[in-house]
Amino acid sequence: MTSRSTEPFGLVAHPLAFGGLHEKWLGVERKLDDERVQLALCDGDRDRCASPAALQFLAIVDVAREHDGRAQLGQINRAINLAIRPMSDLAQYGEIDVWSSPLVTFYRGAGDCEDYAIAKFVALSQAGIAPDDLRIVVMRNTSLGEDHAVAAVRLDGHWLMLDNQRMAMIEDSYVRNYRPLFVIGPSGVMKYDDAPLIAATAERDIAPAIALELAVQPGLISSSN
Repeated sequence: MTSRSTEPFGLVAHPLAFGGLHEKWLGVERKLDDERVQLALCDGDRDRCASPAALQFLAIVDVAREHDGRAQLGQINRAINLAIRPMSDLAQYGEIDVWSSPLVTFYRGAGDCEDYAIAKFVALSQAGIAPDDLRIVVMRNTSLGEDHAVAAVRLDGHWLMLDNQRMAMIEDSYVRNYRPLFVIGPSGVMKYDDAPLIAATAERDIAPAIALELAVQPGLISSSN
């Protein structure tokens, strides 16, 4: 028997050393290095912080630190969902599939699904979640023809999806009508190995807020998210 993977959805994934998504994430990581320095400076002296975006982001992290467990994750998911207006990359930048760092997203006050996911990924890290328990997942829904990205957090051995399209957090085992494509974490970008499409076939699948709207082109995020 093959042991279950520790990645979201329990599926095997291998490092991706090239491609569009790999390059995009490298660009995001470089921006995150600079923004972590800016956040640290603002956190140390908020009265002199010149970045309203950094102060807004830190305020969300402050509230999250007052909670733990599922309440902490839910607070960050809800706060960031409310702080950012949904807007396509094409409408905002005149380009398709622009991955923005959190302070850029908060400065603009708008973004699409991967911008929400990246902001949650960093906020959760700032709030004290271990890197091994944090991921960004890119998934595909062949029936909708859309890409979608979410943040994923492991709590008590279970992966929860933090989605910009809903306030409720969903465990990976309850997500239906999707195909996970890529997962981003401490090892960089990894590609899932021929992940199966899981269809809604059981009675529990009719529960509200179960389905996630997802993907089509590997590494590209739909402008409608």
